[in-house]
Amino acid sequence: MKWAQGLDKTGIGLYILICLFAVANIYSVDEGLGKKQLIFFILSLFIGFIIFVTRSKFFENLSGIFYIGGVLLLIGLFPFGTEILGQKNWYKFGGFTMQPVEFAKIGTALMLSNYVAGPDFNLRYKKSLWTSLAIIGIPAVVVLAIPDVGSLLVFGAFVIALYREGLSGWFFGVIAILAAVFLISLAVNPLYVVFGILALAGILILLNYRRISWNVISIASIIGAVGVLCGLAMATPKILEKMPKHQRERIEVLYKGEKAFRDTSGYNLLYSKTAIGSGGFFGKGYKQGSVTQGKFVPEQETDYIFCTVGEEWGFFGSVLLVMAYAVYIGRIYFLAENQKTIFNRVFGYCFASILLIHFGINLGMVMGLFPTVGIPLPYFSYGGSSLLAFSIMTAIFFKLNYTDKNSLV
Repeated sequence: MKWAQGLDKTGIGLYILICLFAVANIYSVDEGLGKKQLIFFILSLFIGFIIFVTRSKFFENLSGIFYIGGVLLLIGLFPFGTEILGQKNWYKFGGFTMQPVEFAKIGTALMLSNYVAGPDFNLRYKKSLWTSLAIIGIPAVVVLAIPDVGSLLVFGAFVIALYREGLSGWFFGVIAILAAVFLISLAVNPLYVVFGILALAGILILLNYRRISWNVISIASIIGAVGVLCGLAMATPKILEKMPKHQRERIEVLYKGEKAFRDTSGYNLLYSKTAIGSGGFFGKGYKQGSVTQGKFVPEQETDYIFCTVGEEWGFFGSVLLVMAYAVYIGRIYFLAENQKTIFNRVFGYCFASILLIHFGINLGMVMGLFPTVGIPLPYFSYGGSSLLAFSIMTAIFFKLNYTDKNSLV
């Protein structure tokens, strides 16, 4: 069929396969929710069809409207939002709920793509750098104020897209160093961390003594950098104390184990690991998981849905699902890199990076490698807002790719 030329059948096929497998697993946990998720999926396909017959320039030309609308929806949570599970990040309309941060990510991706594609954009200029970071930072600050730490982490996806467009790798290096100092200071006496920082700084200075321009600016920079790291190390215990109890315990679970908090923040993780481990190589069979059918894991249909896969489909099924995600996300990165326009490329990188962060954090969370932060598994966790938002991004990108492949330019 001529109209299907340029349509990425591999990517769309994987999207449909993952969504249908998700419906089956949610149905295993709760039949009623499984039926609802199937309705959301059908609705997603209908919206995807509408997007497919829409001109590609529509999304580029109206990116500012989508962005402002997403930010306003986030701000509207403060007076009109409904608190669910301790977070006021939902709108409730009768029996329906909507999480606006999922749609704010779409607006941010479109706006950032539009700005980067502009003729005056160049990350070597401070104006371009700071404007790009402001586009990301405005909704991120609102999300932090809600607070929704999990969604805040996802905004790092847009920084990955900027890296592709020339952002210095030092940006990620600084973030990694700060995170490492914070995490190490949770497990080790902060004074030991300070001594380690000073010793390491001394070694690096000696090794690079002749390369350093010894002037006021360089000396002040070295002292400032070392001072910030030492200050962070000493402040880490106090930062932990100031956190809400449930957030503090979620971090401490990583160091003390889930059994130390089995009646509070470690409960989900304890039974999640139990479910995954009990599945063996081939699993217990569909609807045969004792942990799944016993409803032992709270939120098992949403953030912890992967433990259902582990228990019922085993290691084999889990690996197949991980491979499907890996191929799918890799496919989007590949297609994004080969787009003819900057707008399409940046949006593709934003989309793929959002999926990558969601996927990585969610799996790390259910296996005890990352604190519980409320990050859904893309297309897989139950929820209309999440599925619709991811499906909209999917449809927009594959529409952009379709137009790109049929372009004569």
